[in-house]
Amino acid sequence: MTPWALSRGKRALDLVLAIPASLALFPMATGVALGIRLRLGRPVLFRQERVGLNERIFTLYKFRSMRDADPAAKMTDEERLTPFGRLLRKTSVDELPQLMNVILGSMSLVGPRPLLADRLPHYDAQQRRRHRVLPGITGWQQINGRNRTPWKQRLGQDIWYVDNAGIVLDLRILLRTVGVVLSQKDALRTT
Repeated sequence: MTPWALSRGKRALDLVLAIPASLALFPMATGVALGIRLRLGRPVLFRQERVGLNERIFTLYKFRSMRDADPAAKMTDEERLTPFGRLLRKTSVDELPQLMNVILGSMSLVGPRPLLADRLPHYDAQQRRRHRVLPGITGWQQINGRNRTPWKQRLGQDIWYVDNAGIVLDLRILLRTVGVVLSQKDALRTT
């Protein structure tokens, strides 16, 4: 792991970028929240426990994109996903509340995506190294295949980031993320 991955400089960069981005995107986020409230009701935010730095569990925030689960209907996640929710995911707008995770310090702008805690027992020692850095809103894997990359390759890309993290790489990832999001390249997301 590189010293940059846990440095004060990385934290400062996160805050210098996340706070103004939160303020600039606030009007859009408010509109999205209102749209979710009108279409899906409450809650507007989806909260889920994820694995963070040093395998500590934290609460990840996203905009809600699915109808509530109805145990009697036994709907799949794909069936629960609304057209509005599909649009939010395709454009990655559902991820905006994670800027709050960055400001609070449970995430970074750049790092491996935080995964569900129930997957931890399935990782080998090498794959668990991805938890030696803060998880990120975007990362090396997200600009190199997003969800179309096979699972083991995704974990390998995360480890590559852990071993090579630095300010230049983080800035490169952030810039490329803008292009990937705007082009909606490999935007196949159902979770």
